[in-house]
Amino acid sequence: MDRLGELGALIARHAGEGVTRAPLAGVSLMASGATTAPIGSVAEPALAVVVSGTKRTVLGDTVFEYGAGEYLIVSVDLPVTAHIIRAPFVAFGLVLRPAAIAELLLDAPPGGPGGGGTAGIAVSAADADLLDATARLLRLLDRPADARALAPVFEREILWRLITGEQGAMVRQIGLADSRLSLIGRAVGWIRHHYDETIRVDDLARLVGMSVSSFHRHFRAVTAMTPIQYQKQVRLQEARARLIAQPGDVAGVGFAVGYESASQFSREYRRRFGVPPSRDAELLRQASTSGLANP
Repeated sequence: MDRLGELGALIARHAGEGVTRAPLAGVSLMASGATTAPIGSVAEPALAVVVSGTKRTVLGDTVFEYGAGEYLIVSVDLPVTAHIIRAPFVAFGLVLRPAAIAELLLDAPPGGPGGGGTAGIAVSAADADLLDATARLLRLLDRPADARALAPVFEREILWRLITGEQGAMVRQIGLADSRLSLIGRAVGWIRHHYDETIRVDDLARLVGMSVSSFHRHFRAVTAMTPIQYQKQVRLQEARARLIAQPGDVAGVGFAVGYESASQFSREYRRRFGVPPSRDAELLRQASTSGLANP
């Protein structure tokens, strides 16, 4: 059986429709028999290896498409819009833990492949070594008694293949506490936890120990947006999630996520999602009820 075929068979045995959290730390399995509508979310640092189908992820004005035999890396928390454009879609996901990457950097060759490594998202072809390491980890789904001892070993192998692969520079940055990527990640984390507050770029730059001009430049390089634009995306996606539970209180939801004007909230929400908040809440509830909503 070819590598992608084996991965597909392993995932098919253990995944349901949508996203399934596997009984292996940090591992998720994704499967969808149909294409999906664009859904906004905040993507966290992770690896996704696509076994079949194609997915499209949009960050700011940049579009990433990745299909069978390719992998995507997200390096920091990023507000994205994603949807499956070719089905059936099957993929493997692994949370990228900075501490686990940092442990391997001591053994990594100096320099390494890739450029500056400051992008927030990247797509590359998965080579045979990465696919083999992924298969070894997923085989543990059929041998749970071996998982506790061997899962950390195979996770390290996957991370090593990433560090020494085409996107090695980006992955190294995730593991370096003082890298520009990690510093921007610290600012991103602050915004995500204070999205409903007024933010000052000067304060964020001071938080991470950068000059304002350097912070602006590197923040945009990583996230494809300014800090204010990033906060707005997080606010609107949080509002969208809240509207499902509070469909009759559009103004209240707007105020809760930091807007001082109901009209501004409705205007920016419609510009982002294409419909007014109340109408979108109704559509989301219908999709959820009918089972069409997809993580």
